Amino acid sequence: MLEQVSGEDAEVGAGAGRNERLGRGATGADPATEDPAALSEALLGADEDTAVVLERLAEQEELVAFHREELHQTNQGVVVLHAELDAAGRAQQEAFAAERRAREEAENARHRLTFLADASAALNASLNHDEIVRRLPELLVPRYAAGVDVWLFDHEDGRYRPADHSGAAVLAARTGRPQYAADHPGGLPGVDDRPPSALAPERPLLCLPLPARRTPLGVLTLTPPGERWDPDDAVMLIELARRAGTAMDNARRFEHNRDIAETLQRALLTELPATPGLSLAARYLPATHGLNIGGDWYDAFRQRDGSLITVIGDVTGHGLHAAVMMSQLRTALRAYAVDGGGPGRLLTRLHGYLRHLQPDLFATAVIARFHPDGHTLTWAAAGHPPPVLRLPDGRVRILDAKPGAMLGIPLHQEIADHTERLTPGTTLALYTDGLVERRALGIDPGIERLAQSLGTFGSADLDADLEESADRILHPLLSDSEREDDVCLLLCHLHG
Repeated sequence: MLEQVSGEDAEVGAGAGRNERLGRGATGADPATEDPAALSEALLGADEDTAVVLERLAEQEELVAFHREELHQTNQGVVVLHAELDAAGRAQQEAFAAERRAREEAENARHRLTFLADASAALNASLNHDEIVRRLPELLVPRYAAGVDVWLFDHEDGRYRPADHSGAAVLAARTGRPQYAADHPGGLPGVDDRPPSALAPERPLLCLPLPARRTPLGVLTLTPPGERWDPDDAVMLIELARRAGTAMDNARRFEHNRDIAETLQRALLTELPATPGLSLAARYLPATHGLNIGGDWYDAFRQRDGSLITVIGDVTGHGLHAAVMMSQLRTALRAYAVDGGGPGRLLTRLHGYLRHLQPDLFATAVIARFHPDGHTLTWAAAGHPPPVLRLPDGRVRILDAKPGAMLGIPLHQEIADHTERLTPGTTLALYTDGLVERRALGIDPGIERLAQSLGTFGSADLDADLEESADRILHPLLSDSEREDDVCLLLCHLHG
């Protein structure tokens, strides 16, 4: 055991001595360090330790390089992620902006379509072309125009006069194409650009033709509500001008046909004959809608025996066709009355005439015959409201004895006569349903009102002025300004 310890100590001592010699060699104090073998041994020991340290340093550098690369990759990923998020944010903003623009455009388009529909309804609601011209500025100012000028051509000589109208308006009238006159291009679809107008060089003008079926009616000239028009607004205005032209053309055609119809209607109304001891007064009021002409008529004429025939009737329908058919019935009745016969016989013959010659036409009528003695009344009715008889003492009777059926229906009938004895001061009222019938109330209340109104007159009033009495009867019965049907009234007053 002592030998082993001594050996370990000898090794430790040798190491210590080696270190000590290395140390002394470093300071140059020990001459033994000059021994090459000892110096080499010392250097080898130091290289081993240094190699270990360098190896560990290399491992650390590799680890640092790995983490540096990993950090770089992470940073690159973060940068890319931020870029993608930023791009997604911009794309979302652009999508929101596009959606907002699309929504605004859709809303503007809806407003334009709504305006166009409402304006078209307003223009077509009237059959008076002057009223249509008056409504155009009310519709367009101030939303779509600051000023509106409507130039209508003079159709009496078939020409248009360009005086006091811009060159663009004249060109629009000649070519039928919309024109835009300004110091800058309008960029409006379907519109030709022109130089500014000499009449108003500082204001842009949009000149739109007003087309019709055959020839243009005029030109609509607008000034913008702002600096210029939106292209979509211009397209809508062009369409509005087209619809306004159509509405004006329809109104002019209606007015022309109405004038013809009224002339025909007035020509067919009878001038009442003068009869000793008997006064006659008649009133005809056309309906306030449509052509102002219908199938209502009245007539009065003498027969060969001196009796007086009075008749009032109503042909179904309105317009020129009804007026022409009414004229044929009136002529046929006068022809049948030449051969004589009572009211019932005349109505029966009219019924056969309609059945065989006009199978699609129907009519109602009342015929009253005043005999030459002046004291006998014979009457007959076919599907018509009953006559109203005012007696001299003021009492009123409704002559509602059994009438015949409507004329022209596919039914054979013999219409009967009814006779009344008359005394001086008696008044007979014949009328059409337009005077007494109201859609909400029916016809019976209207007949009662007519009877009450007739009963308020005295015989002296009727003797003095039957024309004024007719007006006074109509006034309370026609309090409404709108009439859905024609109104016809015939008063026959036997003097007291």
